[in-house]
Amino acid sequence: MFTGIVEELGEVVGKEDLGDAARFVFRGPVVTADAGHGDSIAVNGVCLTVVEVSPGGAFSADVMAETLNRSSLGALEVGSRVNLERAAAVNSRLGGHIVQGHVDGTGTVVSRTPSPHWEVVRIALPAALSRYIVEKGSITVDGISLTVSGLGSDSTVSGLGSDWFEVSLIPTTRELTTLGSAPVGATVNLEVDVLAKYVERLLGSR
Repeated sequence: MFTGIVEELGEVVGKEDLGDAARFVFRGPVVTADAGHGDSIAVNGVCLTVVEVSPGGAFSADVMAETLNRSSLGALEVGSRVNLERAAAVNSRLGGHIVQGHVDGTGTVVSRTPSPHWEVVRIALPAALSRYIVEKGSITVDGISLTVSGLGSDSTVSGLGSDWFEVSLIPTTRELTTLGSAPVGATVNLEVDVLAKYVERLLGSR
């Protein structure tokens, strides 16, 4: 489990195509400081298992085809920047919200509206996910725990689905995460609040 509080902006330093999977090497001296084989580290919101920790603060992880196809990890190349977070410790504060590291789907950045002290980012998403999102609720975007500041539907978002939500980025988020520089058109990983999915499941059984 994670909290969506990004610890470090890391980098892809290696990528090997394994046919039905890929092995990545990520540089992240903060998250590897106490990491070992079998530990969990979220990369852009995707929970990955550490295969090996290398000198210089890097770790390798295998990503199967299912994850490559359902997330934005398949588009990563050597040099790509990534958000990194270690699994939450049971004795630590829950600074964000409960994040599983299980990506529900991807969205697309459709606009950015800057202000002097924050920036509003609008993201289009599939209708199958939009039903889990509420204003002032939590959502995970590329592993970042964010509060939904607005949502709606716009038929002019051609080819991306008409549903969208907005998040407001403070300077720290803009400077220390990949979302701060993600251009319009960028694909981002989305994980909705797991509590919403459980509630839907329980109510559906009635």
